[in-house]
Amino acid sequence: MRRAVLAVLCLVLLAGCANIPQESQPMVVPGDKPPQAIATVPDPPKDIDALSLARAFVRASALPGPNNAAAKVYLDEQARANWKPGRGMTIIDDIFNTTYDTENRPPDPNVQVVNVHGFALGALSGDSSFVPNQGPFKLQLELRRQGAAGQWRIVNPPPNLVVTDTDFSVNYIRVPVSFYSQDAGTFVPDLRYVVAKPQSGLAGRVMDLLMLGPSEGLAGSVRNFLADPITIENNVKTADDGSVVVPLTGLTGASPESRNLIAAQIVLSLQTVTSTRIRLLADGAPLVPGHEYWRASELPAYGAVASPSSDLLGLMTVGGRVRSLGTGAPVEGPAGAGGYDVASAAQSIDGKRLAVVERAEGRMRLRVGDYGRELPQTELFGGSLTRPTWRPVAPGGDASGEVWTVVDHTTVARLVVAPGGHWAPQGVNANEVTALGPITELRLSRDGARAAVVAGGKLVVAAVVRTADSVTLRAPRLLQGRDLKDVVDVDWATPDTLVAATSSNSQPVVKLPLDGLRMDAFNSSNLTPPVHAVTAGPNRPIVVADGGGLWVASELGEVWRPHGHTTPGADPFYPG
Repeated sequence: MRRAVLAVLCLVLLAGCANIPQESQPMVVPGDKPPQAIATVPDPPKDIDALSLARAFVRASALPGPNNAAAKVYLDEQARANWKPGRGMTIIDDIFNTTYDTENRPPDPNVQVVNVHGFALGALSGDSSFVPNQGPFKLQLELRRQGAAGQWRIVNPPPNLVVTDTDFSVNYIRVPVSFYSQDAGTFVPDLRYVVAKPQSGLAGRVMDLLMLGPSEGLAGSVRNFLADPITIENNVKTADDGSVVVPLTGLTGASPESRNLIAAQIVLSLQTVTSTRIRLLADGAPLVPGHEYWRASELPAYGAVASPSSDLLGLMTVGGRVRSLGTGAPVEGPAGAGGYDVASAAQSIDGKRLAVVERAEGRMRLRVGDYGRELPQTELFGGSLTRPTWRPVAPGGDASGEVWTVVDHTTVARLVVAPGGHWAPQGVNANEVTALGPITELRLSRDGARAAVVAGGKLVVAAVVRTADSVTLRAPRLLQGRDLKDVVDVDWATPDTLVAATSSNSQPVVKLPLDGLRMDAFNSSNLTPPVHAVTAGPNRPIVVADGGGLWVASELGEVWRPHGHTTPGADPFYPG
């Protein structure tokens, strides 16, 4: 029976493309080939038992097919006609059980109630982003015998799809869709998931997501240049010359600057689903006059402001002083010479400024100033201060002018440089985050759009939303809440990837995307847990600190090797 069910699942895998989240519906336009005929989905195996049919229904729910045809064959005729699942779906662990409901056994022998038990990892929301929400999962299905042959069929399918983790990974791909951060003058990735097949329609599905705007988890932090009145005039398609044609309309009066930013937003978003040239049109003419065809390599280096320069090798605090990771030598100024008893520190992304948490008079206080010089005291102090973290340089600015820390594990505070050079404390509304537990670490993403937070030993990511008179940490997401515990430090390896250190012996260092759908553990060889610090950055090796000193690795499977300037008690940090 198990072989029969697997055979059916293999057959329905050939059934075309899904009309589940963010599918571009096929339409015939001049030059397009007519849509292919839809393959017939075979019925379930004859005499399949109720438990196996319920399992097969879950497994088929992620399979490509128009109108969820692969899953509908497991429903009775009425449910098959009426079932229109929502745009979202629940993703559960691969290991799940189906059992008969013995407490509410129906008196009719032709009716069975089957409970699907598993562990929910989260949900694909209506905007095609993954929202982690781990916990026990239960789905109750009612099955009835149908027809003269008495075949079991489901009569009450769930309002949204339920799919396993592996089936989701096989049939969907992750796409970093780009939106603009005016805070840093760079583009920010927004992780979304689209149906992988047919590959020819990927660019169109990604463009659909762009037109809808940022996901709920990023809304308010970024700008979408493709908002109304801009629309896609007709299908995104592949031309005879192999280029992907994106035909826009509604750009009358758009400035040259806006047109270039729109081009960048589209090209950056499509680069993960196509390697061909992208032809950008606005009402039939080139979107940017004189530049009709685009590749990602032709775009300005928008990400440069959010990525530290290669000559900034990183720093470390050790023995109350700040030293260079590159040379091991103390940095210039009192911070390196022992003028302060430094507990932690952070260098701005541009390298021009330094913030240190100083132990003084039985408490912690923050000093901020120009790198290599005297660091004036600020008005920020408390029983504890987290390691500082810097906002990126504002467009047109000369140096980073805002640094954050958390006072006494509960108050998220920022210091903003005022005219004349004084650093003035200002508040951050972090109520949604502090409700999750005491904050022991906070790292702003280097594009300024998000914050990674360690709250109550858990890893949380929240959006940074700025208005004219407030800054808020919004829409916090708890990442890998079941398996990622005892987190002690975190840093941004890339704009959409985090590296976290834990006090665990089994997985002291892990890597995960900012939505937390996956988690991979680094090789723990050579490390002596517990690890107490980690730093990471774009195109840089990861450096961690344990009781013996500093260790370096670049890949997940790589064995940790001693840092060139390792020393016990050191805490490493890259700019940011």
